[in-house]
Amino acid sequence: MITGEKMTGGPEPDSLDVMSVLELLAQGAPTARFEELLRAARREEASDEVLSKLDQAVRLASRVQALIGHAQQREAGLAALIDTAHDLTLVHGMDALLHEIARRARRLLNFDMAYIGLRDADGEGRASSIRTAEGETTSRSVGLKTPEDSGLGSLVQRSGAPAWSPDYLADRDIPHSPDIDAVVRAEGLHAILAVPLGYGTRVFGTLYGADRKVRHFTPDEISLTRSLGNLAGVAIERARLLEDARAEVTELELDTSRARNSLTVQRRVEAAYIRLIDLVLSGCDPQSLAEAAVKELSGALVVRDCVGRTVVVTGTPPELAEDDVLRWTYDAHAAGCPVLMSEGGWVAPVTAGGENLGAILLVPDEPLTDGFGVRLLQLTARAVALILLLERTSTVAHDQIRDELLAELLSEIRPQSGQMIPRARRLGIAIDEPHVMVVARPEGGPEGRAAAWASSYAHRMSGLMRFRDGCVTLLLPGEDPLAAATAVAGELTPLVGHPVTIGAAGPVSGPGRVAQAHREALNCLEALTELSNLGGVATPQQMGFLGVLLSETHGVGDYVESVIGPVLDYDAQRFTELTRTLDAYFASSSSPTRAASDLHVHPNTVSRRLDRIAELLGADWQNPERALEIQLALRLHRTRRTLQHRYATAGAVRDTRDPAPRGPVRFHKGQAES
Repeated sequence: MITGEKMTGGPEPDSLDVMSVLELLAQGAPTARFEELLRAARREEASDEVLSKLDQAVRLASRVQALIGHAQQREAGLAALIDTAHDLTLVHGMDALLHEIARRARRLLNFDMAYIGLRDADGEGRASSIRTAEGETTSRSVGLKTPEDSGLGSLVQRSGAPAWSPDYLADRDIPHSPDIDAVVRAEGLHAILAVPLGYGTRVFGTLYGADRKVRHFTPDEISLTRSLGNLAGVAIERARLLEDARAEVTELELDTSRARNSLTVQRRVEAAYIRLIDLVLSGCDPQSLAEAAVKELSGALVVRDCVGRTVVVTGTPPELAEDDVLRWTYDAHAAGCPVLMSEGGWVAPVTAGGENLGAILLVPDEPLTDGFGVRLLQLTARAVALILLLERTSTVAHDQIRDELLAELLSEIRPQSGQMIPRARRLGIAIDEPHVMVVARPEGGPEGRAAAWASSYAHRMSGLMRFRDGCVTLLLPGEDPLAAATAVAGELTPLVGHPVTIGAAGPVSGPGRVAQAHREALNCLEALTELSNLGGVATPQQMGFLGVLLSETHGVGDYVESVIGPVLDYDAQRFTELTRTLDAYFASSSSPTRAASDLHVHPNTVSRRLDRIAELLGADWQNPERALEIQLALRLHRTRRTLQHRYATAGAVRDTRDPAPRGPVRFHKGQAES
């Protein structure tokens, strides 16, 4: 300790140690206070050892402060994304929406200028035009044509990934264009960041952020802008669907004026569709929309998602063969319009931007003959696609926060339960209650389908998910990892059409053990791969003695108990020698006669003991796999008894049934583990 006079506004001089640094860190003190602590220690002529430890503690505290600041900055960015997702749903016109996106992009990362380019609808749609700009100083930006082979936008359109430059005009790695360079020079821009705008796998535009000074963008800034681009792409697609809907209404009006003989039908379709669109814009859910549509169509209506699961049911539809429904659904998507089923029902595709969002099945009370029902069914499918897209807009930001939470739980940095548990509960995740970890790897099939299923499954089960390197990671509520893994395999395998290899572990409670369960599940998955058991399911408890090697919690004691525990209990309670008889039986190559000779008892005694062992362990205890497990457990038990003899001289406490110390005895690296 250091003694001397007190520091003004700091801790007592005699407490200038590592605890002083922790106290300042807990108080949220500025960096200068830590440096003041070091200077005070030097003034008090502290020993070199104390100064070295104090200096190391101050450096670590600075790193902790930096990590906290980084986390707060990311949290602020995600909060801004959530606000943006909400605000974008309130803007319906395309021009107003583009202006709002540019304004948000400029504010999100403090850009000097933000602008948006969209692919032209005419021709092949190769070139793009700048549709809106925020923070511009000239009139040359909006309307600028950007060719497909020049500028950052061309790199983004080809790769579908962000592109950036700290000083655009001086960057020779970018394909330049005289027109683009002239506008960049006129605006005085230097640093430019471009991210894709798209929906699904289709990229239809670029979002740009620019500064009038040289700026090196950080990975967090690029990621945040990319997230905004994802939100903006969904919002733009939604606006296009709304414009298409309005165009449909206008087309209905024109058709009505041109076809006097169908005036009544067209007006009915128009009025019904307007009512459905009004419901969508008022924020209704798919169930309410389907109920409103059935009032107009009269019958039973079913809404199914992209993987064939029923989302909404109204009325009482008849039983239909699943294979037939799938065939008609594929026909409807191929035709892009409702198709008639052989049972008199109709199937209409639900699509957005070329993406399959599902289908609508209608079984009318009476055949649709006047054109009204078929047309309204088609428009109802559009309205359902629109409402699903609106729901996805807000879900994107919410999923990003859930992904951040799981990433922190799986990181090597030990999470703080006091902060993590409330955050998880706000997302509906009771992380302090038992959860299991499931890591599933499809052995083929489209990865996008597996990722979409995992996101939906995690929401349904009130869990968390991550899709990386072809593997689905799921943290799910429950206490039975094998049951959870089996349920995942039952849904994911038929979806991808290939075997799914799954490792699972748990249960665990609290944030601190999630990373451990994840490592155990990965170990099980790798063990199945090494054993060429693709498509299998495994947990550490299920894998027998391999589970002892794979698990960080399932030790030798647990393994011995699970294999021969009933025999050990029987011996301890009745002072019998079933365990010794098992040893002799296996040592004599499973010969009761030789075992009786080694034990110096009558062969009938050995037979009766073996019958008792069969009652305790099950009739299949001599099957090859069970016999191997039992022999390994007996050997581990004998080894622990030998170790117990060593510990006895040190006064170790013993179990009355099993004299060995509880739990596995771990040796240093390079030695065996008992």
